[in-house]
Amino acid sequence: MNNETNSHSDDADHSQPYAAAKPVDESGAVDAASEPGGIPVAPSGLVTRSLFGGFLMGLANLVPGISGGTMLLAAGVYPRFIEAVADVTRFRFRFRSLLVLGCVVGAAGIGILLLAGTLKDLVVDHRWIMYSLFIGLTLGGLPVVWKLARPMSKRLVIAAVVSFAVMVALAVLQAKGYTGSGGSNFVMLFVGGLAGASAMILPGISGGYLLLLLGQYVPILRGVDEFKAGLKARDFEMLIEPALTVVLPVGLGVVIGVALVGNLLQWLLRHHRKATLGALIGLLLGSTVGLWPFQQAIAPKVGDVIKGSELTEKTIGNVETDDWPTVYFRPDLLTVASSIALIGLGFGITMGIARIGGQDDDAA
Repeated sequence: MNNETNSHSDDADHSQPYAAAKPVDESGAVDAASEPGGIPVAPSGLVTRSLFGGFLMGLANLVPGISGGTMLLAAGVYPRFIEAVADVTRFRFRFRSLLVLGCVVGAAGIGILLLAGTLKDLVVDHRWIMYSLFIGLTLGGLPVVWKLARPMSKRLVIAAVVSFAVMVALAVLQAKGYTGSGGSNFVMLFVGGLAGASAMILPGISGGYLLLLLGQYVPILRGVDEFKAGLKARDFEMLIEPALTVVLPVGLGVVIGVALVGNLLQWLLRHHRKATLGALIGLLLGSTVGLWPFQQAIAPKVGDVIKGSELTEKTIGNVETDDWPTVYFRPDLLTVASSIALIGLGFGITMGIARIGGQDDDAA
């Protein structure tokens, strides 16, 4: 079947991974299985993968350079997540969509609350170990996405190559410390919110780095800090300026960005499935480029640029250890072997979860 020229037949043959398998009413408000009493029933595999993907998403948001969307893609729940985001932003509150969002967001929150401090310390003190593990966790999702994308086609390959090249370019720019110097105004902060929302959903994209490229990272953090200070002081006047000049435009950008990107991706998955999944494969592979494990943090020096700001003698002491610059090192044979073993472990974990959840989800 020609999956590229006939979008309707494409949906009919391949909609299962991201479209509802159960009938809904005209409003789209119910997504119940055909069980006695009309009680919605979700496949256990979908719940398992959503919880696992959400937990990894939360951990990824704590690790510099790792995208939460990548973890959802690796867990095999990404198409369902995109469908859920699109449904909710269009006020279609189907059971399956609410379940996926609830599992992903809840598990992400639990992961952040439980392991924020521990994971931060592990990344700072044992970077090569954690990066090796995350490379494995990421690559373990490749067979899952390939299962959705096969058979190979020209569009799939081209999209994968282009998106992989984009990820490599971003990794190079980030390694060289390139940052933008855009002015901080309502429009630019709104664009920063849009970029941040895109990074929340798109695999392989670091929201923090997109903000750095736009020159909005420091203004947004400064505004958030001022807003938090106003809350702590319970000073309404202190809240007004950062709320209107920073929080409002960024918040609007995030909300609109999530709605736009979520619905755009759902449309692309339905009508340009091969090219979209090819691009996701490229993003998945490319996201590992910036995770080269054999690097270590070094103490910053006066004059270094950290997060868009040049360090001075007064500010250098305020730099957190997880923001220190990194340098590559030459590993010994034992370190290389250990890294390969950790990559294999991460790969096996993701593949195991995919196998546990795959049969139930496909059957649903």
